[in-house]
Amino acid sequence: MPESTPSSSASSSLWPAALVLRVADVDVARGERLLAGGLSFDVRAGEALTITGPNGAGKSTFLRMLAGLLPVARGRITLEGAEADTPVAAQAHYLGHLNALKPALSVRENLAFWADTLGQGGAALSPAAALAAFGLAHVLDVPGGYLSTGQKRRVALARLLVAQRPLWLLDEPSAGLDAGAQAQLSAVMGRHLAAGGMIVAATHVPLGLDGAVEIHLGGDAA
Repeated sequence: MPESTPSSSASSSLWPAALVLRVADVDVARGERLLAGGLSFDVRAGEALTITGPNGAGKSTFLRMLAGLLPVARGRITLEGAEADTPVAAQAHYLGHLNALKPALSVRENLAFWADTLGQGGAALSPAAALAAFGLAHVLDVPGGYLSTGQKRRVALARLLVAQRPLWLLDEPSAGLDAGAQAQLSAVMGRHLAAGGMIVAATHVPLGLDGAVEIHLGGDAA
């Protein structure tokens, strides 16, 4: 497919303005079945790209490839402008369908674990501040297993804020969220882009990302 480049501007950047995620002629396959061929695009600082398509089209598979969780059989994925020899995975947050929340630990402990594991960075928020961005300051000391489905998703999203990474790879980030929580997510993503971050999101619904370029995978059938 032809190369497409989202257009947006970044201000008050936390990351190098030259940072760019470059996908060059990448095939997406599941087993022996080719789902999408020859994907090529750039995502630069302050830009967002959404991946749409029916179930089974390869959206999740492609995101996992970007995150370094699946091998790239053909083509090349690089993050240029980062520290030398730094893999994409080391500069990215990957949020999949599972919320990765330990039910016996408090929300504070869960977020502290991810902050320690991923590395906080100078602009990272505390667990309390990250939760406040999603309207969940009151659950800070509640065990993860006591939360509702929507609350668990918002805690997983708060993980994006307790560790500073420029590239967010989000798989159906609004799943399980009500309208108010979706608006909070849109605001958080907007602030990330304004600070020079990048977002690649697989989604079935609009995410409120003004100026995002869309790539559609698959045909009409699932």
